[in-house]
Formats: sequence, C-alpha cells, structure tokens
Amino acid sequence: MRFIQYLDDDGNHRVGCTSTDAGRVRRLDGTASLLALAQAAWEHGRSLTQLAETRLGALEATPLAKLLDGLRVLTPLMHDDPAHCLVSGTGLTHLGSAATRDAMHAKVGAQPESALSDSMRMFKWGLEGGRPLAGQAGVAPEWFYKGDGRIVVAPGAPLPSPAFALDAGEEPELVGLYWIAPDGTPCRLGFAVGNEFSDHVTERQNYLYLAHSKLRACAVGPELAAGPIPADLQGTSRIRRGGEVIWEKPFATGEANMCHSLENLEYHHFKYPQHRRPGDVHLHFFGTATLSFADGVKVEPGDRFEIEQPALGAALVNPVVVDREAFAAGGVRVL
Repeated sequence: MRFIQYLDDDGNHRVGCTSTDAGRVRRLDGTASLLALAQAAWEHGRSLTQLAETRLGALEATPLAKLLDGLRVLTPLMHDDPAHCLVSGTGLTHLGSAATRDAMHAKVGAQPESALSDSMRMFKWGLEGGRPLAGQAGVAPEWFYKGDGRIVVAPGAPLPSPAFALDAGEEPELVGLYWIAPDGTPCRLGFAVGNEFSDHVTERQNYLYLAHSKLRACAVGPELAAGPIPADLQGTSRIRRGGEVIWEKPFATGEANMCHSLENLEYHHFKYPQHRRPGDVHLHFFGTATLSFADGVKVEPGDRFEIEQPALGAALVNPVVVDREAFAAGGVRVL
C-alpha cells in the first residue's frame, strides 16, 4: 500500500492511500498525519497497512496528478516539531552498472588494501562484509548527517542551494522512513524515492569536506510505499532546463544493486542510542551510483530534477533555486 500526506480542497492536512485506485487518492478517515497513523498502529498491535484498510474513506475529487501540480502534496512523513526529525544517509553502498561493478572489483582486487584510497577501501569492506547473515552485524558503512526536518522540501517545491555552494547536484536515492516507538524500537513505516542533493565540488576538494557537502536541502516522496519492496528497483533520473532534457540516465537501487543489505545499514544507524529516542522520526538515504555530476553536468538555477522510481509511486520533481540569504563572517554575537 502507498500513502501520501496532502492538503484537501479546504486546506486541511490529510493522509490518503494512492495504490487502491489508479491515479486517485482515497482519504483515510480520522487520520491527520502518517505519524498519527503509525502511533495508532503501534497502540493497536497492527501494521500500518492493516490499520489503514479499516480507515479507507471516499475518493478525493482531485486526482493525484493535480494535487502534485497544485503543490498540495507534502513530504510523506514528518514530525510536528522538525527538530525531532533526523535526516541522514549512508554512502558507498551501490554497485552501479555491470561495467562499473566489474571495474570496481578489478581495482580493489588488483591492489593491496594499503594502496587503496579511503573510499575504495570502504567500498571493498562493503563488498566483503556488507551482507551478513540475518540477525548478525556486518561491516559498517559510511554514514553522514544532513540536518533536521527543516531541510526537507515538499514534492514540487524549490530545492534551495546556498549562495556559497560550489555545486547543486541531484542524488536519486531510496529513502527509509522510520518512527521510534515509545519503548525505543525503530519502526520502518516504508520507503520513498528521494533527492539527497549535495555539493559534489566541495566534496571533491577533499574527502574530509564530505560533511560540509551534505549540509544541504533534500526532497522525499511524493509517496510512501509500506511493506516489502522489490530487491531490484529500476528508475530514471533526469534534468530539465526550460523545456529541454539536458541529461537523463537510468538508476538502479534496492538490495540487488547494493553491496550492503538494508538490514545491515539499518543496524548501523540505529545501534546508536541517540538514534532511538522515542517519538522521533528518521529519514535515511541509502545511497546511489548515478549522478549527473559524474557526466560533467553543471546544474543551473531554474533547472528541474525529475526522479522516477515507478515501484515507489509518482515521480519526485523539484526545481533548483539559489538561497541568497547568507550568514555573514563575524556574525556571531557575544552575550
């Protein structure tokens, strides 16, 4: 079952099911947010889908496509207090195309580990130990922090790039959406497509600048897919400038295209007690192997990212803008 959060014709926040009627949204009665649905599912000992099936209401008059065009679809999961939403991710997780995969295997296999870069060494570790047996911990992946819920923009909304940024590049990714139950148990509500949006030029200057390059806005949605998803997810990422597509490429994600299992990535995120604070929401990006930056594309203000992953619902579309608001050097005030 797939869900969206949206604004109805009267501007009220609603949750709808999008997978029961093609192109239509069926409202969930008595449900103001997906977070509230998750809390109720936990209290009643039911799955998200089981509870939603008991609340299916009338079809919205406005179809999903028009809700998206009207910018009435919200991020599929958010906390009422954005400070209680942690946005993070893992990198060096994806195998890429067959040719890229073969080249990577050849490179990591032909050199002693001491001769590999830190990135290649971590990728090698993932190949060797990222898929442990169920219930066991494998090798830890790269992990990074992006921000709290305030950096997440809704489907269709502009992605702001800071004026000081050196690049504004898309990263089409699979995103896990989680809520921490009252007893500290991380609960995966489902998956969505996401645009992790990073500054690749800053990162390329020095790998230690990775943390800086990730402190950017991002987008998730429009839909949340609850329950199991295919191991092999095939989608398309493109950039449109005006009415012209200037770059387009297929991208693959899901466990079949990763060197880490999702269970292993989840373990290494939630093993930290601060990531299991009851009531918090987590949006966690699982990485990608497809970037326009790698093909020499320079994104410009006004360009539009379009990320399609049909198994997860409607495409995620966001234009790029430059955020001219800046913090001046020396702007810290002493009290």
